[in-house]
Amino acid sequence: MLRDVTAVRYLAPLHSGGSVPALVEADDCGTYVVKFTGSAQGRKALVAEVIVGELARALGLRFPELVLVRFDPAIAAHEPHQEVRELHGASAGINLGMDHLPGAWDFTPEAARTFRVDPLEAGRIVWLDALTANVDRTVHSSNLMIWPTLGTVPPRLWLIDHGAALVFHHRWDLSAPEKAYDFRHHALGRYAPDVRAADAELAPRVTEALLREVVAQVPDAWLALEEGFATPGEVRDAYVGHLHARVRASAAWLPTGFPTPGELAAEETRRAARTQAGRPAWLKHVPDLHGKPAAEQDWSAHLE
Repeated sequence: MLRDVTAVRYLAPLHSGGSVPALVEADDCGTYVVKFTGSAQGRKALVAEVIVGELARALGLRFPELVLVRFDPAIAAHEPHQEVRELHGASAGINLGMDHLPGAWDFTPEAARTFRVDPLEAGRIVWLDALTANVDRTVHSSNLMIWPTLGTVPPRLWLIDHGAALVFHHRWDLSAPEKAYDFRHHALGRYAPDVRAADAELAPRVTEALLREVVAQVPDAWLALEEGFATPGEVRDAYVGHLHARVRASAAWLPTGFPTPGELAAEETRRAARTQAGRPAWLKHVPDLHGKPAAEQDWSAHLE
């Protein structure tokens, strides 16, 4: 089960997230990014975070530890923004914390141009996203971090933020476990993700027993008021049943159609041409720093 900690120091809100999570210190001396039950996304986003995050960890993907965080709004009374204070006031009690990754940076399109990802690792991540219908890991919003963990060379890719996954539970549409999603713009599509090898490796491991272990980690209170279900146990059965059926139907939803290296190169050329065409005349001789890393730019003509 997820560990239970108590927030003892409020450090800062993270306005980059739509749910306005917060960075807090807890009584176990850990620092966590806390997502609140009172956020606009609601408790289903936290349920998705737990189920997909813990499934990722069980399958060997890198994902920060999750904890249940007891939060007293009084520790954040100095927060200057009224809307954030109101969010805290609506979130007293148990919330969800994710271990903070100090020194990590976002996996952006610019970072992707120089960071190498093995096709099998890319395939595993894409496979997990397809299984759990995570529609929020795109080139524009990767929800991936690059973290140079102690003693690790090179830095590694870490998954974060799965609140937009499990889209079926917003209307409890369980009728099509074989449904495919459009993953052509997945953040890792440029790495030729080997989803077939990932399917052969991971699908047999996603058993009903594993799914029950994962779903059991969601607090009862986050499932108790689910419309159409009498008990939290019934809600858990629905998650387990749908995801297990989806695993068995993986041949129908395996993502395909990722761009080839040639197509990516052509798109880069078109993008660079559009950028250059839109520049004023006085800028047309300045290198396009977004086209490739600064270390690879040819500055010789501009240093005479």
